[in-house]
Amino acid sequence: MDFRWTQEEAAFRARISDFLAESLPADWERFAQHGPASPALTKYAEEFCGRLAEQDLLTPHWPVELGGLGLDPWHQTILAEEMWIAGEPRGGQYMNINWIGPTLIRYGTEAQKSRYLPPIAEGRALWCQGFSEPGSGSDLASLRTRAVLEGDTYRVSGQKIWTSYAGLADTCFLLCRTSEDRKRGISILLVPMDSAGITVRQIPSLIGQGDIHEVFFDDVAVPVSARLGDEGQAWEIIGFSLTNERLGIPRYALARAALDRAVAVLQAQGEWAGEAVKIEAGHAAALCEAARVASYAIVSARARGETVGAQASSARYATVMAERRVCEFITEYLPEALADAHSYLKMHHQRGIVAGIAAGAAEIQLNIIASDVLHLPREPR
Repeated sequence: MDFRWTQEEAAFRARISDFLAESLPADWERFAQHGPASPALTKYAEEFCGRLAEQDLLTPHWPVELGGLGLDPWHQTILAEEMWIAGEPRGGQYMNINWIGPTLIRYGTEAQKSRYLPPIAEGRALWCQGFSEPGSGSDLASLRTRAVLEGDTYRVSGQKIWTSYAGLADTCFLLCRTSEDRKRGISILLVPMDSAGITVRQIPSLIGQGDIHEVFFDDVAVPVSARLGDEGQAWEIIGFSLTNERLGIPRYALARAALDRAVAVLQAQGEWAGEAVKIEAGHAAALCEAARVASYAIVSARARGETVGAQASSARYATVMAERRVCEFITEYLPEALADAHSYLKMHHQRGIVAGIAAGAAEIQLNIIASDVLHLPREPR
């Protein structure tokens, strides 16, 4: 097996790295601590993504006719890795690029594509996803937000929680119940966040300003034309979307970059001589490498045109393990980083502590691995 990048891929990575070096402000690492959904970073991300779009670096994996370059999944991975190593200056727009856009391309009507894809491709859009609910966390099949069809309009009522970017988002990718069937009764509506009847409340958090929210829907009117796919098709669509989401966030790259920085600081401070610190750093590095290779196996399958299913959860959980180990290493050996002594390491910690929750709780990933990858029985035999 050849793990080397092609000359063209290496040049693509160098181009992105050079762009970041030229574009990011001198105080970026400290500025990034505001959090990816803060008003300050969201405003900066719109400017940054606009410049990325001008350089054809925002959506290079999209089809050419829809604003992309038609590049393969390896280029998408290279782009995502470099952005995450830098601290993800695209802010919440990474979600638009990685999975909302591709989902609209695959399942959207022509009118929906015309309305929503150009702003994403130009770096002007911010979406939020209305998935989790109180009591329905990662168990999407138990959601209760209801959409009742009256003529050509759905009336939506319910509550979402832990919704990233909701305070500043333009549109919500909303899961709602349209019938009583546990899975086939769920549909997707594309809901403007300025619709009458929507209330957003910020939830204070440790990971930055404005990152998570409660969202309340009180008899919100949504036209049938805003439904994505058929009524009851959400489970299929979300399966496609989540596979993109879980591998579109290469946290392992940021974790490894943070680990390398931490080791460099320890060496400079003369605190690298002990055997214990080297063993712990080695364990963390091994987990980062395992997560990277697991993710690359999924990317390779995509590049061959194969359908990716539950295996994405295996790569996702490997990344969670890597992130946790790096966070633990830095907390143990460089605790001053969490008190703002090292901006990059603090920025990584803010993003790393949510690795086991964001994009699907780690425990849910283990359940998926057990049932759909290992095919273990649910009940003892």
